[in-house]
Amino acid sequence: MAKLKQAGAVAWLAGIAVCIGLTIWSGPAAVGHAVISVGWGLLLIVLVRAVTVVAAGAGWWLLFPAKMRPRLRTCVLLRFIREAGNVLLMQVGGDLVGARLLTARGISGPLAGASIVVDVLVAAVTQLLFAMVGLIALIALEADPTLVRIVAGALAVAALMLVGFYLVQHRGGQRIFRWGIGLVTGAQSWRALGTVDAVYQNLALIYSDRSRTIGSGLLHLASWIIGVAEVSIALALMGHPVGIAEALVIESLLHAIRGAAFTVPAALGAQEAGLVMLCGLFGIAPEQAIALSLVKRAADLLLGLPGLLAWQAAEWRQMKGSVTLRAVVMPALGAGIHVLKEVQNVDGRDKPGHDAHQ
Repeated sequence: MAKLKQAGAVAWLAGIAVCIGLTIWSGPAAVGHAVISVGWGLLLIVLVRAVTVVAAGAGWWLLFPAKMRPRLRTCVLLRFIREAGNVLLMQVGGDLVGARLLTARGISGPLAGASIVVDVLVAAVTQLLFAMVGLIALIALEADPTLVRIVAGALAVAALMLVGFYLVQHRGGQRIFRWGIGLVTGAQSWRALGTVDAVYQNLALIYSDRSRTIGSGLLHLASWIIGVAEVSIALALMGHPVGIAEALVIESLLHAIRGAAFTVPAALGAQEAGLVMLCGLFGIAPEQAIALSLVKRAADLLLGLPGLLAWQAAEWRQMKGSVTLRAVVMPALGAGIHVLKEVQNVDGRDKPGHDAHQ
């Protein structure tokens, strides 16, 4: 665990170094001017981002069986918290937080975990489809064939990884996972095995209704497509408007780059370098590409910070409720035990022969 934290810190510092280096190379004044030119348009970009998160939250909500489904607003709120954790912290941390908070809303742990697993897969598959559409647009724009082959190869590798992730969620993967836990713990009866079985049962339950999965996928795909507006709005306000195809290429392949850099906190450096490369395909200056990245990160902060605050508030309410419950239950339990002891004492004194022992 300590090594993972150290690796994360190193990746974070390296990402910051890349961001600073690219900004200096592009010209801090030019980058600042491009960011300022967006002005109040940033609020419009934040609104677009909020719509994408709401659509993704609705997609997650749709995965649940109807009789076990939480409220729509619960999934949307937790989706904002998940997004905040994924964007501002580690790119998988928000999903773990979302599963934990969902259990406090009356959803069982295995179902909450299974819903997150399926939702992540659905989001990843639709992101891959989105990137493929971007690749088709790249070909239509007559991009360099070498670049097209590199992108196609990377997407093919991603597709194979997603197939593996899907297969792991079925019976064969369950047996392998159980075997791995038993091998590590040396105890086949380890209590986590029961939890693993419960999670896989809920995975099967979610996948049993294909219409829900397809509907969730359509909502996630819509979320990715709506996000193209961020690029169009930002570059138009910077004085370098692009067509829908160019914006689609930039947005779709940027998400693919961010997905590949999931081990880097907030994809620091990877997002900036990716945008410089992608924007360069369409004659967009590096300073505008860096400014676009900063505008996107500003949207991350404006939506992410309230999400992190909502997470902490939810944790506080849960902890406070636990403390309050403990404060009520423990004294009552103690009083109950005291009463039982008194009853036993009285009963003992009333038994025949009790006085003879005195």
